[in-house]
Amino acid sequence: MIAAKETKQQALQGYSNILVLSAWGFAIVLCSFLFLYVGYWIDRALNTAPSFMLGLFLLAIFLCVGRLYQEAWIKRKG
Repeated sequence: MIAAKETKQQALQGYSNILVLSAWGFAIVLCSFLFLYVGYWIDRALNTAPSFMLGLFLLAIFLCVGRLYQEAWIKRKG
């Protein structure tokens, strides 16, 4: 009975990790498109081709992946 309960908890922990990763994937996509849109809006207002659009897009990806790495590092230690 105890072994079955531990197996169930391990399975739920695996699902929890998958859920966290999918949430991070959603956050990366959402932030990327949001920063891309804001950059497009700034570029259109200042008439500066794709400068802000690409810069903010890369910034969003860098920040999200950096935060994901930081969270993974903390989970690994604790």
